Amino acid sequence: MILYPAIDLIEGQCVRLAQGDFNCATIYSDDPAAALAGFTEGGAEWAHIVDLDGARAGAPKQHELLGALAGGSPLKLQVAGGVRSSDHVASLLGTGISRVVVGSLAVAKPNAFRALLDRFGPERLTLALDVRLDGSQALVATDGWTEASGRTLDEVLGEFPAVRHLLVTDIGRDGMLTGPNLPLIESIVARWPHVALQASGGVAQLDDLEALRQAGARGAIVGKALWEGRFNVAEAVNACR
Repeated sequence: MILYPAIDLIEGQCVRLAQGDFNCATIYSDDPAAALAGFTEGGAEWAHIVDLDGARAGAPKQHELLGALAGGSPLKLQVAGGVRSSDHVASLLGTGISRVVVGSLAVAKPNAFRALLDRFGPERLTLALDVRLDGSQALVATDGWTEASGRTLDEVLGEFPAVRHLLVTDIGRDGMLTGPNLPLIESIVARWPHVALQASGGVAQLDDLEALRQAGARGAIVGKALWEGRFNVAEAVNACR
């Protein structure tokens, strides 16, 4: 399982939100390049970066910074936040970013996302589905979690058989350090075994990473637990093996 240590960026600062609420942002650092250097030193090979300004605006807003981070780090970067067009994807990949995350566009305009898969290939794109649980159903939310799509994860994912990388965030657990939603992860892995699933939301301790690996996740997005020193990157990398 791949560890994706996470950086959320607002105006160049490393922050974490509680359940996606911009009014509940904690600032951890104003030096994302130093954070990436620390991830590298700990043995990570990837990092996950979210342009929160872009997510809120519906278009990438920290392009120059993201390009500088990609060019200045040996890490492979997976970047999210406000990607809504082919030009957005091409521009980000052109800076040296390894993989671009697309979420709301895929839900609102599935044909447009299929066109992105055709143009850039499934290895350069990650489909991100943010879900709220309603009983046994995982309902997809869009636009920085502010809009309910009224559609289930299975309905959306079923439209894109070419997808190979899927990032699923349980909104109710994100930034809350309450542990990952293992039944959700297990059910997705069982129904969509060909997809490399990245689990996001709730990781609080090293045992959570081991549990995700055993549940079949191929990647784990970890943010707040690292930023708050619950464990370090080297320990997390080891727990993912």
